[in-house]
Amino acid sequence: MDIPTDLSTGERIRLLRESRGMSRPVLAGLCGRGPDWLKKIESGDRPLRSHGLLMRLAAALQVSDLSIITGGSSQVTQPVPLGRLNHPAMPGIWSAVMGRSLSANRPEPMAIASLQGRVDQTWKLWHTSKHNRTEVGALLPDLIRDAEAAARTLEGDERRAALVTLADVYRLTGQATAYVAPAELAWVVADRALAAAQQADQPAAIAAAAWNMGNILRETDYPEEALRVVMDAAALIRPHLDGAPNDWRGIYGALQLHAAVTCARDGREGDAWRYWDAGDQVAKSLPSAYVHPSTVFGRANVDFHAISVATDLRASGKALALADDLDPDIMPSTERRARLWVEVARGHLQRGDCTAALHVMEIAHKIGEETVAYTPSARTVAAELWRTAPRALRPAADQLAEKVGIRAAV
Repeated sequence: MDIPTDLSTGERIRLLRESRGMSRPVLAGLCGRGPDWLKKIESGDRPLRSHGLLMRLAAALQVSDLSIITGGSSQVTQPVPLGRLNHPAMPGIWSAVMGRSLSANRPEPMAIASLQGRVDQTWKLWHTSKHNRTEVGALLPDLIRDAEAAARTLEGDERRAALVTLADVYRLTGQATAYVAPAELAWVVADRALAAAQQADQPAAIAAAAWNMGNILRETDYPEEALRVVMDAAALIRPHLDGAPNDWRGIYGALQLHAAVTCARDGREGDAWRYWDAGDQVAKSLPSAYVHPSTVFGRANVDFHAISVATDLRASGKALALADDLDPDIMPSTERRARLWVEVARGHLQRGDCTAALHVMEIAHKIGEETVAYTPSARTVAAELWRTAPRALRPAADQLAEKVGIRAAV
C-alpha cells in the first residue's frame, strides 16, 4: 500500500493494522504484549527501540520489508525473516533436550569431576572458537545426556554436584542455541538450568542460572521480568559473598552488568549506569586478571559493557570515546571481542559514519564469524549497511551481507 512518507513508525503500524482489519488486542497478542502497550506505540507515547519487537510486528502484519514500518526508502530492502535462524547443530541438541531418558539405569557410575571438566573445557571452546556454535553444538548432545544421567543416578553430595553440572550444561546450551533455537526449547533449557541449580541448593549456581534466564527474558522482550530475575538472584547470593570464592563474586558482578544493559535498552540511563557502577566495584574487588569461566566477568568485560550501555542509550560519542581507550586484545573471549566491535559499529552508525561502521564490522566478522552471523544486533548493522551504504561502499557492504547471510534471507 502507498504510505505517506511523513508518518511516524507508530502511525505506520496503526495504518497497516487497520488496513488488514486487525484489532489492537490481536496484533499486540501476536507480539506477546497487551493492547495498552500497542496503543502507546501507535500514539508515539512510547518509543519502539527493540529490533526484536519490530520484527514481530512486521511478521504479524505480513510486511516483508522492515523499512515499510520504520520509514525511509532504498533500492535495497531490509527483509523480515519468516522464522528463526537455522543451524545444523539444532536437530541433535533438540533430540537430547526433548528426548531425555526417564530411566535411571546406567552400566557404570559417572565420574562427576570428569564430567565437570568436560563442561569447563566446552565453555572455554565457546569463548575461543571462531565457529563456536558449530564446535560446541557438536559436543552438547552427549554432555546433556551424560549430565542428565549423572543427576538421576548419583546420590548425596555427588548428586548435588551433578545437579550443579547439569545446570551448567543447560546454561551453555542456552548460550550456544540463542537466536537459533525454537522458543519452546529456549524456555525449556533456561527452566531446567534454574530447576537443577535450585535442587542443588547452591547460591552461585542459582545466580548463574538466573543470569541465563534473564538473557532469555530480555531477548524475548520482557525487560521488567529480566531485571526482576537477576536482581532476585543478586539478593540471594549477596549474603554469601564475604569470604566466598572469586567465582561467586564474579557471577554477582555479571548480574549487575546484566541489569545495566537491560535498563539501557529500556532507556533508563540513571539505573543503567548505577548497575554498571555496581559491577565495576565488584571487578575492583577481584584480582586484576580474574575472569569468570562462563560469563567472562572481569575487568575487560566491565569495560566492554560500558560501551554497550552507552550505545544502547544512543550516546554514541561516549561509546566511541570509551572504545578508543580500550585494547580489544585484553578481552579474554573471542565471542565477546567480536561483539565489542559490533557495538563500536553500532556507535558509528548512530553518528551516520557508514565507512567506519563497515570497516569495524569486517573486523568483527574476521574475529568471530558465527558470532556476527547469529547475533541479531550484528545482523541488524549488516542489514542497515547493506540498505544505506553510499555507492562507493556498496560492493563491500554487499559482500558483508552475503557473509552474514542477510542476502540469503531475501
